Amino acid sequence: MHTRRWAGALVALTLVAAACGDDEETSTATDAPAPETTAAGGTDTTAASGGETDGEGVTIRWRTRPDNDAEAAVYASIGDQIDEANGDAFSLSYEPGNNEGSPYQDQLVTEIGNGTAPDVFWIPGTDIARFQSEGLILDLGPLASAEGFDLSEFYPEPMYHLTYDPAAGAPGDVLWGLPRDVSTFALYLNNDLIAEAGAEDPRALAAAGEWNWETFAEVAGAVSALGGENKGFAMSSWWANYGLFMNAAGGGFFNEDRTACALDTPESIAGLEQIKAIYDGGLAIPFGEDGEAPWKAGTVGMFVNGRWATPGARADANFNWDVVELPTGPGGTQGNWLFWGAYVVNANTEHPEEAWELVKALTTAETQAQISELGANIPSRKSDAAIEAFLGFTPPENNQAFINGLADSPTAEGPLWTGSWPKYDEIMNGAVTAVINGERTIEDFQEKICSETAEAFNS
Repeated sequence: MHTRRWAGALVALTLVAAACGDDEETSTATDAPAPETTAAGGTDTTAASGGETDGEGVTIRWRTRPDNDAEAAVYASIGDQIDEANGDAFSLSYEPGNNEGSPYQDQLVTEIGNGTAPDVFWIPGTDIARFQSEGLILDLGPLASAEGFDLSEFYPEPMYHLTYDPAAGAPGDVLWGLPRDVSTFALYLNNDLIAEAGAEDPRALAAAGEWNWETFAEVAGAVSALGGENKGFAMSSWWANYGLFMNAAGGGFFNEDRTACALDTPESIAGLEQIKAIYDGGLAIPFGEDGEAPWKAGTVGMFVNGRWATPGARADANFNWDVVELPTGPGGTQGNWLFWGAYVVNANTEHPEEAWELVKALTTAETQAQISELGANIPSRKSDAAIEAFLGFTPPENNQAFINGLADSPTAEGPLWTGSWPKYDEIMNGAVTAVINGERTIEDFQEKICSETAEAFNS
């Protein structure tokens, strides 16, 4: 088990002004001027993007996809603080995105086309290639290079994709944004339910180096044996949850350079077989149903999710709870993911310099510490001070589980630069769901899945 911990001191928030450059004030709503359409059918950039020129300054609109009202309030407060620290150069207008999952990104694409999108917005790491290839986000490389901005302070996995130059087929001098945060998966535990079942404490098993697929199944089985609505395990039906089992078995979604499907390899199939065994054995909430609600209700022993589930657990879990790292699979790792998302700049913004200043301000160590204290994220800066501060934001008590995930060779969430991630995800998710629900055999999946997903590459 990894027990890496870092020490250091977090710089006080009052230093944010020095780190942020020229930014200003946040409001929670904005009415951007309607864009003018040119004779050629394009957008007149004098009215695009929502940056308003009022003779004294400009307004920069920015958006995130908060998980709940508490998280949205934190972002609004951060905007207010940046505004106050930066004086009168420009003001900020924060607008929380209300759509979950891919509809959030789809709405942004539509708004960019209409000339009504914010100047700065957050998108998941999987969508960087989509937005870049469609010319929707600004290359910040020249601005970063001109001031010698240090990219090495961020985790390298997100920066690989944020500096990827499609023309060169490798990272280069481009910069598509800066990572807001990172996260790994952990298992959220109902310690009371696990103790009632007479099962061993997963945290103790992990500390002893005995937390693996076998002991995981034993704990899940003991809790499920309590009967009634009780189940040992729950996970939601999206790519990362079943993907972790494939990763932990030594497989994965793609070949090494992410140019072809690898869902049919023996290792990936072994991961799928493990998932199938969990559900066929009655150890889990039915696949496709929300797993978080029954865990909060106290009827699930272990629920897999990222750090973003912590605020909800703090608010709603009325039992003794904590987290533990994922069990080690036959591939020798947890199979964890390094999740990330980035602040990017609308390609049509009227104010690229001001938007860049905001992106920098939103990704300082001080700003990231505020988000981490809420419980939702892990800082994307890999400094000792940032990690040490994160470890102290409790509950859960065992925050080290998330850091252990970062140290265990997690697979980085990332886009398909040679294809369409949304298309691949759509086909794969339907096929995996059919296998888990007994509508398709694993043998048929292994034989056909890579030919079925081939259309997603170079599309």
